Amino acid sequence: MSDHRPAVAPVVEETAEQIASMEIRGAAAIADAAAAALAAQAERSEATTPEAFRGELRAAAKALYETRPTAVSLPNALRYVLVGAEGETVSELRASTVARAERFRADLEDAQETLGRVGANRLRDGDVVMTHCHSTDALACVKAAVEEGKRIEAIVKETRPRNQGHIAARELREWDVPVTLIVDNAAHRYLDEVDHVLVGADSIAADGSVVNKIGTSGLAVSARERGVPIVVAAQTIKLHPDTMTGHTVEIETRDEAEVLSPADRRELTGGDLDDDGLTVENPAFDVTPPRHVDAIVTEHGQFPPESIVTLMRELFGETTREPWDR
Repeated sequence: MSDHRPAVAPVVEETAEQIASMEIRGAAAIADAAAAALAAQAERSEATTPEAFRGELRAAAKALYETRPTAVSLPNALRYVLVGAEGETVSELRASTVARAERFRADLEDAQETLGRVGANRLRDGDVVMTHCHSTDALACVKAAVEEGKRIEAIVKETRPRNQGHIAARELREWDVPVTLIVDNAAHRYLDEVDHVLVGADSIAADGSVVNKIGTSGLAVSARERGVPIVVAAQTIKLHPDTMTGHTVEIETRDEAEVLSPADRRELTGGDLDDDGLTVENPAFDVTPPRHVDAIVTEHGQFPPESIVTLMRELFGETTREPWDR
């Protein structure tokens, strides 16, 4: 077998470096840049056979994927473009690749606004929503409802340890939404006043499980017990196709100093910081099972969590193997 590596366009290498160095960051920005890079690869390819052209596309996708393989929006963009690259000739393959990338980028640009309109259909005039953490997708639903003239109020959890609920409260107030900010442990007390729990997602698995900011699963259990619907708002770049083949979503653990500073730790233990018998765990996310979720709202519509796998397959293929691998 030849060790010859297919040609990768310089623009692909530049984009890969920008993603790796986090000059390009954020789920949507990474996905957009990856799709644009594959389109550029297709346009600049000098391949003379369809197989050589596909080999260059796979090599470009792999170079991009290896920069940040755990950022789910990146492989999703690559899968979407590669799965849609069809044709019998180089010319047909080039055209379909560029068209697929352009469609992905256009959909991505409008995704949050479209998602917001879909989610707003679930909210009625006078509704009270409870939020957890800060999710631009979840807040887009509230914003769209307000723009439609609906009166919406919000009960916002502070969301420790980094108090990202404060950001949500600030944005809601910018839209003149009345806000009640509560401590995390008070959520159960206020659920009787709530019409919807509205949260975002970091990742959504094929079985409809929702990976989101730590504390989401406990809130969902309480809401389910009180009969309050749980609505998850997430663009489709947050879907995690790898889970269709049994992979699990890795849960990030963050710095313990977000929970307990070295000074506070010393005060608590009065001992050696290296051997004080105190362990601090700071998981960033938890997993909410689909039985606790009423609907997942995306830019493609709203879905029962158990059926989200159908949308995954439609957008990204079966993923029995990655399309950038032979």
